Amino acid sequence: MYYIHLSHLMQKNEYSKLSVPIKSIGRVFQEKISKLRTPYQRDRDRIIHSTAFRRLKHKTQVFVNTSDDHYRTRITHSLEVSQIARTLAKIFNLNEDLCETLSLAHDLGHPPFGHAGEQALNECMNNFGGFDHNIQTLRIVTLIEKKYYKFDGLNLSIETLDGLIKHNGAVINSSKFEKILGNNIFKSKINFQRNPSLEAQIASISDDIAYNSHDLEDGLKARLFKINNLLHIPVISKIIKKHRIKINKFQNELISRQIVREIINEMVKDVVITTKKNLRYNKVKSINDVYKCKIKLVNFSNRMITFDAGIKSFLKTNMYNHTKVLNKTNRGKKIIKYLFSRINKYPSRFLKKNTQEKQLKERSICDFIAGMTDRYAIKLYNSLK
Repeated sequence: MYYIHLSHLMQKNEYSKLSVPIKSIGRVFQEKISKLRTPYQRDRDRIIHSTAFRRLKHKTQVFVNTSDDHYRTRITHSLEVSQIARTLAKIFNLNEDLCETLSLAHDLGHPPFGHAGEQALNECMNNFGGFDHNIQTLRIVTLIEKKYYKFDGLNLSIETLDGLIKHNGAVINSSKFEKILGNNIFKSKINFQRNPSLEAQIASISDDIAYNSHDLEDGLKARLFKINNLLHIPVISKIIKKHRIKINKFQNELISRQIVREIINEMVKDVVITTKKNLRYNKVKSINDVYKCKIKLVNFSNRMITFDAGIKSFLKTNMYNHTKVLNKTNRGKKIIKYLFSRINKYPSRFLKKNTQEKQLKERSICDFIAGMTDRYAIKLYNSLK
């Protein structure tokens, strides 16, 4: 069998000077360097093989997972984010593997029942440090996953951890991270206040592009609104008018898919043009310039920011707060709060002994519930009522 050494991979991958290098600065716990895979390929593989990633298959994106097999779940959303992120990374000659890794991992910490579930868990944990799905992702990859003899978690590269921490930008106040993760879990290897890498910024904006466009498609499929209801939103109105002439010839579902494809294309093109302008204007010539920069370099134009805000507002009113969706997600909140209360009374029935000994009881309960799929939470709730 013929093996390719990492040094050959390095020679073949001449990334931009703005890219995170193919050679990682290391991990929290030292490991041997693989001769077969780059550090970020190893990170990606660890995420894909994790229990938390598999569970995303049965976790709510918008529609509770028991609603229909054809609506998106957290795992399909993560795959779609990854595809968009790799496209952008390739255009800018950045570290594609890191972009993919961050995209696949960014939603690992989501509890059952989507954002409604997150809100319910945060209320349950109000006196114990709170709950945040982004920080829960970090708990999973540093503490909760058990795959190795020598350490807890997945021991991802520092660059991957940095990107996950800064999914929403640099962290000025890290106190919430310390409350939920513990003190100095990263062994002082993360500079919280430094600007995130371009790869992390790409994963973040790809998340925006994916959920705006694909939630729109799922909403149309569920008949929560019609194509004509979107005509007042800038950018999309022009795309819709172009496709309305096809209504008599093609089914609405096919037309909506064409519209969504064009929305993604418009948003990606806008990110490319705007990011190139930002890099030039801010004289970003190296990765250190990226880290020192005080603004978000990977961004939309003002025109697309207006569209982004418009589509988010529309989806919030017509989809996320639609009676059909709220009825399901409100039940999800009720289930999570009941489970938290019940497990809190009888923790030994549900939690492993060693888990309870290592940390606050309420945090162990939170981890247990956050890791549940929609269907498991519903099943456990029904069995306890």
